[in-house]
Amino acid sequence: MSPSERLQELLDGENPRLVLRMRSGFAVMGDNQFLPGYCLLMAYPHVNQLIELPEKQRYVFLEDMSLLGEAIDRVTESKRINFAMYGNVDPFLHAHVWPRYEWEVPEFATLPPLSIPEEIRMHEDTVWDPAVHGNLQNQIREMILKVQDERASVDIVH
Repeated sequence: MSPSERLQELLDGENPRLVLRMRSGFAVMGDNQFLPGYCLLMAYPHVNQLIELPEKQRYVFLEDMSLLGEAIDRVTESKRINFAMYGNVDPFLHAHVWPRYEWEVPEFATLPPLSIPEEIRMHEDTVWDPAVHGNLQNQIREMILKVQDERASVDIVH
């Protein structure tokens, strides 16, 4: 599926992995939940990479990525959050947001998530399933909204 088709599917409300429409694009659950809570932020409108966005839009994308990470961290109680933007396989701007956990296999715990062996990352037991991951998806959505409200209520001191 092309980047434009993916984005159109989200715009049309046809992607069940949608977490929330954000200011810079769409937060979606990862196809595989080998690290439960794994999400992506897909930029909208379509651009190939971060440096193609006007400066203010870059900041909005990065802020949304941070917001998504904070929400995932609060919901999953992970030990840390990993962020990555590649675009080498899917050449459009999207950020991977992975929670990392204490229970991870030690030999893989310090690897970038996409360096974890494919048989673990793509195992059939980790495929996103609304019956299995829908509650987590809803919790992440609600937490994004909560964190947004918290940020809006804080007076910014210059």
